[in-house]
Formats: sequence, structure tokens, C-alpha cells
Amino acid sequence: MLLWGFIAKQIRRWQAYRRTVTELSQLDDRTLADINVSRSEIFRVARQAAAAA
Repeated sequence: MLLWGFIAKQIRRWQAYRRTVTELSQLDDRTLADINVSRSEIFRVARQAAAAA
């Protein structure tokens, strides 16, 4: 049972990571600047979002 819970959590984290990267990548540089994220920080922000999921 613990294994399935771990796998489900990893899947949720991966989905949160991919969703965040996709959404932030679609924003233009001005919008990213408005939320204080540079294009080079997208993957870091996505990792943080995935860790919180």
C-alpha cells in the first residue's frame, strides 16, 4: 500500500511540474517580470511548485 501512495505522490508532483513549466513558458517576458520570474527561473519555480504538491 505504501508503494502505491508513493507512486501516486510522484505522479502528482510530475504533473504539477509539467503544468507549471507549460504555463510559465507561455507567458511573455513582461508578464513574467510582473510576477518577478525571469525566463531562466521557470524550471526552479516549477520544482518548487512540484515539491509543494
